[in-house]
Amino acid sequence: MASSPENNVSLCDQKVTHSESPQAKKSQQAEEAIFYKNCRAAYLTVLKSSLENIKSKEQLRLVLQQAGRNPSQKTVNKYWTSQTTTLNFDDFCSILKEETPATKTELLEAFRKIDTDNTGYILHDELYKILTTKGEKMTLDEVSAITNLADFNCSGKLDYKKFCDLYMATSEQCCKTALEKLEVNGRLKRQQFGSEGETSTEGITLPVLKPSPKISRKTDHKLAPTKGDSRTPSRPLSAQGCKASVSSTISMDASSNRNTKLIEPHTIKEWQCAQSRGCFYLEEDGEIISHKYRLHIPQRSTVCITIKPLNLRQVEGKSCYWLSVDTALYVLKENETQENLQLVGFTEQQNKEMSGWKGELASGFYWLLPFTTGCRLKKVKTQITGEAKLVYRGEDSELALTKECRAALLDIFETIDLDGNGLLSLEEYNFFELRTSGEKCDEEAWAVCKENFDMKKNELTRQGFLDLNLMEANDREGDPSDLWVTLLSLGYNKKLEMTEACPFVIDIYAEKCKPRIKAIYLEAGSWQLNRAICKSVANKGDAKVMDGCENIIVYTYRTGTRITSVIENKSENKVIIHVNNEQSKNCLSNRGLTVFAVEVAPKSMTVSQHVMPLNEQEEWLYNCVHSLLR
Repeated sequence: MASSPENNVSLCDQKVTHSESPQAKKSQQAEEAIFYKNCRAAYLTVLKSSLENIKSKEQLRLVLQQAGRNPSQKTVNKYWTSQTTTLNFDDFCSILKEETPATKTELLEAFRKIDTDNTGYILHDELYKILTTKGEKMTLDEVSAITNLADFNCSGKLDYKKFCDLYMATSEQCCKTALEKLEVNGRLKRQQFGSEGETSTEGITLPVLKPSPKISRKTDHKLAPTKGDSRTPSRPLSAQGCKASVSSTISMDASSNRNTKLIEPHTIKEWQCAQSRGCFYLEEDGEIISHKYRLHIPQRSTVCITIKPLNLRQVEGKSCYWLSVDTALYVLKENETQENLQLVGFTEQQNKEMSGWKGELASGFYWLLPFTTGCRLKKVKTQITGEAKLVYRGEDSELALTKECRAALLDIFETIDLDGNGLLSLEEYNFFELRTSGEKCDEEAWAVCKENFDMKKNELTRQGFLDLNLMEANDREGDPSDLWVTLLSLGYNKKLEMTEACPFVIDIYAEKCKPRIKAIYLEAGSWQLNRAICKSVANKGDAKVMDGCENIIVYTYRTGTRITSVIENKSENKVIIHVNNEQSKNCLSNRGLTVFAVEVAPKSMTVSQHVMPLNEQEEWLYNCVHSLLR
């Protein structure tokens, strides 16, 4: 996310919008730099290197304490499950983002709920009873350790204001001590750190178990594991360990950011067309999920396929974050089985925000896999004061949706109306249900909806969709909690801005037949997509053999406003590749890092990074050095 303050590299972990001021960007980067400095200070107080993994619950507890947190056993168990064997530095940074330290105000509020008379004291007997019988129960010895401290105990009572003061001071001292140690220890200070990436399309997420996707992810000997099996080291060792290396430099001016090779749809208006909408959604752990499609081509035909962000209504004063998100589509041919897919092509041609592919397709079935790099669609910590109002009671005391809430729900309707006919079929509605509740609506429940909400031809209308969502608030006597669950899970923040989703639209034009497209899944990128990305870059990119190590090849490919690099390891051994972007300018990486390391399994390929211009109106320089760590 942030490099050192004196570094002019702009590889950062933030969404970029045209309305964002340079001052705001610098302020955010400065905050991120401080955050990661604190992270590594705490980490290196317990561990010798940023490449060393946390190997036990106790180590996790210690590093969290050094970062000024006071984790409960429940918190530790949340991140260290029965399947966890190690956590790396990136995981640690992600945890700190989730587990923000308690403020003094929050602590005092918690104590005041017990001290109903507001005396400033809590009797030891009452404290013993609460702490040993409720919530995450403490032992008598643990409670005694608190009540025996003279600084804030007297006459059988706890002075919780003094306790909070000492708690905050101790927390701050832990952070200060860790930072001082980092500053005075030259060996630690010389280690190269980038900023932690929330997640990358091929990266590592926190070890939180998720339901298995509908398409089985089988191991491909040509690809390194992308999730969970072997963790990518989050920070490299010092440059002294790098023996073999290869450098790639690409310089582009602002005018080269978009090319015009793509055939515009109006030039092929006589061709038959099929269209479907869809959406990229950002998960809590930073992973990106999207719809995936099956395409049927009845007979051999020249085909043009395009994808672009869906242009929803634009409200004055509100940013349309999703319009700056990059979108692409990979076309894979289905053979005997759905799991045996062959890469046909991808949308490498570009015209403004639209990317496209044109070629000849034989009759048969194909899979269309949407893809976004994660450079611009990623988690951003922003301070939001207050929240939008979702419902109100009119003069007749009837509950109604606010204007802002109605507008957001209508945008959601446009996004989930995959065929764009202005109605929601049961199939379309079930994608919405799976995203918001994790469950499907069956035919019987759909019949109940038909009796209570406006439908046409057994499909839900816009008004029916609004009424259905209003019913959720009515069922809770005006409590909008369920409405917020819906809005947040579909990418909206508390100001009703869509910041963690990107709706898109796919158009397929065929010269000689009527193409048909159908959304099949809503899931994270599969191993098929990862393999397609690696193959496309290896086939079309510039290949460079690493000096001094002929078994390591780095492929670099530019398409439109995106540069992707892939590492191939032909050797029989696992390798760790040090990646350095410090000389790049006006660049945004999906890793969120200026310097990081990538682990590549034997006889495999893996994506190193995707890079885009931070500001498309300015020239940008991609200067990346891949080095082998010995």
